[in-house]
Amino acid sequence: MQKTLLGLGAILAILTLAGCQTAQGIGRDVSTAGQVIQQESAEAASGM
Repeated sequence: MQKTLLGLGAILAILTLAGCQTAQGIGRDVSTAGQVIQQESAEAASGM
């Protein structure tokens, strides 16, 4: 019984860490997209 709970706990920990990495990756992607949009809008504004 203890081995089963320990195994389930380990699996849950791995899934949690994987989820955090995924969330960080999405955050970086959104941040990069925002920076690109700001650069493009600045270039468009300076060209007018």
